[in-house]
Amino acid sequence: MKKYLSAFALTLATLSTSLSGTAPAVAATPVRGGTLQAIVQPEPTALTSSFQNTFPNLIVSANIFDGLLTYDKDSKPQPGLAQRWEVADDGLTMTFHLRHGVKWHDGKPFTAADVKFSLLQVWKKLHTRGRVTFAPVTSVDTPDEHTVVLHLAHPSIVILSALNAVESQIIPKHIYEGTDFNKNPANIHPIGTGAFRFKQWNKGQYIELERNPDYWDSGKPYLDTLIFRIIPDAGSRAVALETGEVQYAPCDAVPHSDVKRLEQTGNLKVTTDGFSWQAQNVFLEFNLRNPILDHLKVRQAIAHAIDVKDLIKTVWYGFGKPATGMIPSSLTDFYTTKNVPQYPFDPQRAETLLDEAGYPRKENGVRFSLKLDYQPFNEAYKFHSEYLRQKLKAVGIDVTVRNQDLPTFIKRIYTDYDFDINTGQISPYLDPQIGGIRHYWSKSIAKGVPWTNASNYSNPKADSIIERIQTSNNPQERFELFHALQRIGMQDLPVLPLFEIQHFTLYSSALHGVGAEPDAAISSLKNIWIAP
Repeated sequence: MKKYLSAFALTLATLSTSLSGTAPAVAATPVRGGTLQAIVQPEPTALTSSFQNTFPNLIVSANIFDGLLTYDKDSKPQPGLAQRWEVADDGLTMTFHLRHGVKWHDGKPFTAADVKFSLLQVWKKLHTRGRVTFAPVTSVDTPDEHTVVLHLAHPSIVILSALNAVESQIIPKHIYEGTDFNKNPANIHPIGTGAFRFKQWNKGQYIELERNPDYWDSGKPYLDTLIFRIIPDAGSRAVALETGEVQYAPCDAVPHSDVKRLEQTGNLKVTTDGFSWQAQNVFLEFNLRNPILDHLKVRQAIAHAIDVKDLIKTVWYGFGKPATGMIPSSLTDFYTTKNVPQYPFDPQRAETLLDEAGYPRKENGVRFSLKLDYQPFNEAYKFHSEYLRQKLKAVGIDVTVRNQDLPTFIKRIYTDYDFDINTGQISPYLDPQIGGIRHYWSKSIAKGVPWTNASNYSNPKADSIIERIQTSNNPQERFELFHALQRIGMQDLPVLPLFEIQHFTLYSSALHGVGAEPDAAISSLKNIWIAP
């Protein structure tokens, strides 16, 4: 991450900006009109991410909803629905000045009441990470329809890193107030302020959005229609891109083995831009309710049994680098390897640790059995899980890999806690307070809330560090606290970070305006246009 201090020291003094929300410059004059066929995989569970936060939901809903801010290529905050903002010298008040004339897709005016409702009733209570990010907000004032004032119990540097449409979508108070949010019909027939309006969702086939003619960002979007295709078979997704049936596919929509071949056709481009805002790791999370996995030596043995470099090469075709802890190396100020325990590939050491833990091989060579569940986002995680199964079998651990759809996975891991190990990706984000601490904070154990602390890990020392991170107004102190948390995390090992994943987007060479901003791959496609 570039220049953390220059980007976020802004929160330590009055900040005022009146920049326009313009898109990156493109080489040619944009062409208006046309339909973009895109891929979303797997199918979303809802068309808002404000309280149902999974990346398929994000990919579609970021086109329908807006956030208060956006972020430029240097990860600095830029205007969204807020034209300008100030942070008081003591860090205890944030004031946002909203755009005038913004309308919801049903014609109702967007006002400060919508922001207050979204923050207090949705993000702060129901959002996976917002529950932590916005915890310092004690109250919200709306002195007029276009001013929002946040009052904080203590300074919170992280908030200005979490106000885009990806992380904190503003939803309409007049649609959601007084309803059961999870059952509200607007979850599948959304009403936003974004560049595109919802038209229809043909389950299992496609989601169609249309241009919002009243969008506040004048002249945007360029496209008339945006269709997100649901194509469950990976090979069929690759064929759809190769034939031009589909022109845009973010978030590793095709098998990694197909990427180079598709790029070499000359009709498609590949970019790894647009993912740095997430800064994702692929991990194993251990369910410490299982007495076998509650034994530290067993977790250490599992870490030593996995050849991460070979895993990246064999399964992920080089799209990654080994992780050293909870924070990816791209977040340079937060990252450290100093005194952080590491677990290099060493099967013999794994065998020794398992013997010491009291789990010798039985006559059939098996020490014990475990279940492994993977996030069903794409086929690579299936192959990834099979690779892990083989490596653990080699040291006497019998693993059953379980496959399921996304809703079943979420319920099994985060409501029923019916798992031994789960594997997938986690996003620390630009400031790892947003998403990097949730595996390690005992207060992040929240039954029924996805993407939280499912392991049941609790360490008072880790909790103390995390709570100091949340209240510190000193960037350097926060960096040092994150360094200490990385050391504790790798010592206790409730989660094993495996590698820093490099995501990719495939798109037609006829497309222009594909963003390079840190969140571009899961943000609005309002700047994209199709060359004739």
